[in-house]
Amino acid sequence: MIDESIKTAVMHLQCELVAERNLVNPEELSWLQYDILSRLSQVDYMLPSELCILLGISRVKLAKSLKKLKQQHYIKQNRSDDDSRSLLTKISQKGTDFLKGIYIKHNDLAQIVGNTMSKEEQTIFIQLSNRLSEALRSRRVKYEKSD
Repeated sequence: MIDESIKTAVMHLQCELVAERNLVNPEELSWLQYDILSRLSQVDYMLPSELCILLGISRVKLAKSLKKLKQQHYIKQNRSDDDSRSLLTKISQKGTDFLKGIYIKHNDLAQIVGNTMSKEEQTIFIQLSNRLSEALRSRRVKYEKSD
């Protein structure tokens, strides 16, 4: 049985993090779309097949996300000179600006952690956050693969 105080703490934290996310995500991009932009920001361009492998998702799921990102001008896609069937996908200036806003918010949240926790508490927070994040990511990837 789960302790009610844990449920309450998780619920409050989740609500606050979602509220913070909504401040910098007015077009309500999904976590997957954010992951795509983040990956594309690290390279000049990427093929959709490469993104599928990196993100561990199906081509169909990726295609839906890329379509929305392209419609909203977060990415650009051009045909490859080597293979006209291949689309070279890259992040647009709007996508780069979106990520900059997210990174600024990440810094703001880290500053809040730094200002409200001792060094020892921060170390524990980092360990627990990483453990929980990995458990959530693993569960999500497992769930997405069963879709």
